[in-house]
Amino acid sequence: MDVMVRPSSGRDTPRRPLVFGEVLFDQFADGSSVLGGAPFNVAWHLQGFGLDPLLISRVGDDALGEQMLAAMMIWGMDISGIQTDTAHPTGTVQVALKNGQPTFFIVPDQAYDFIDAGAAIAAIAGTPLSMLYHGTLGARQPVSRGALDALRRQTNVPRFVDINLRPPWSTMELATNALYDALRVKVNNDEIKQIASYERLPDANSHELAAALRRHFRIGMLMVTCGEQGAFIDTAQGIDAGKPVKVKRLVDTVGAGDAFSAVSILGLTGGWPVATILARALAFASAICGVRGATTTNQGLYASYIDQWERDAGR
Repeated sequence: MDVMVRPSSGRDTPRRPLVFGEVLFDQFADGSSVLGGAPFNVAWHLQGFGLDPLLISRVGDDALGEQMLAAMMIWGMDISGIQTDTAHPTGTVQVALKNGQPTFFIVPDQAYDFIDAGAAIAAIAGTPLSMLYHGTLGARQPVSRGALDALRRQTNVPRFVDINLRPPWSTMELATNALYDALRVKVNNDEIKQIASYERLPDANSHELAAALRRHFRIGMLMVTCGEQGAFIDTAQGIDAGKPVKVKRLVDTVGAGDAFSAVSILGLTGGWPVATILARALAFASAICGVRGATTTNQGLYASYIDQWERDAGR
C-alpha cells in the first residue's frame, strides 16, 4: 500500500525515526558555510516531510553551535537530543568543488566525536521509535561509537545504515561492522566495490556485487547510488533500477545521497513499494542538486513533493 505520512493529530503517538551522528558546517572556498553532516541533513529533510525525527548529536559551546541550534529550532526540529560540549568545537568540514563535485577535508576532534552515551539514552526515554539511522563518520572515535552501541542495545529497532567512506576516518573495519544485520543500507557504487574487495568477494558487476554483499552481511535492503547513472535497490525479491531525474540547474551535488536516504526512510515508514521509493528518492535527490549545500529552508519544496506523491497515490 502506497501511503503518505503526515504528522499525527490523533491521540496515538507516531513512532519517530532516531537519527545519530555528526552535525557540522560545510565551509566553502568562497567563505560561505552551510549546515551539514549526513545525519543532520537526513533529519532536516525528514522534518521537512513531517516525520519529526529525534536527532542525537553534540555541538560546541560556541557561535557555530548556537547557530546550529537556532536553525534547528526555526525549522521546528526537536533539539532535546543535541548535547553541548565545552571542550570541543562544533564540527566543520572544508569543501572544495570541481565541476560541481565535492571533495572534503574533515577536521578531527569535533564535538560530535564525543556524544555522551548516558545523555543519549536519557534523550530517547519514553519516545516510540520506528528505526535508527546512522552512518560511519559519527562513530569514528570511541566515545561516540560507544554512544551508538548503547543506543543500538537500548532501542532494538531496525537500522538504516548509510555508509560514507571518508579516509582516514571511516575505516573498512568500522564500515563492515556496521553492516551486519542492518535491515537497510545505502552505499554508492564505488563503496560496494571497495567493501567487496575488502571482504574478498569475487569480482563481478555492480548488481551481482550488491546481491553478494546483501547476502554476506544479511542485509534486508541494499540501496546503491550511482551518480549520473541513477541508483538501484537490491532485495531478496530482485533488483529495481532507476535513472536520475534531470537537474534543471545544477548548483552542486553536496547532500544528494542524504536526500535519497531521507526519502527512502519516508517511503519505508509509509509502506511504499520498492520501485516507488527508488523513483521518489531519485527525484528529490536531483532537486537538492539545484540548491547550495545539502539542505534548504524552502518548505514549499517539500510540500510540492508531498502533494505530487499524494496525487500519484490517488488521494
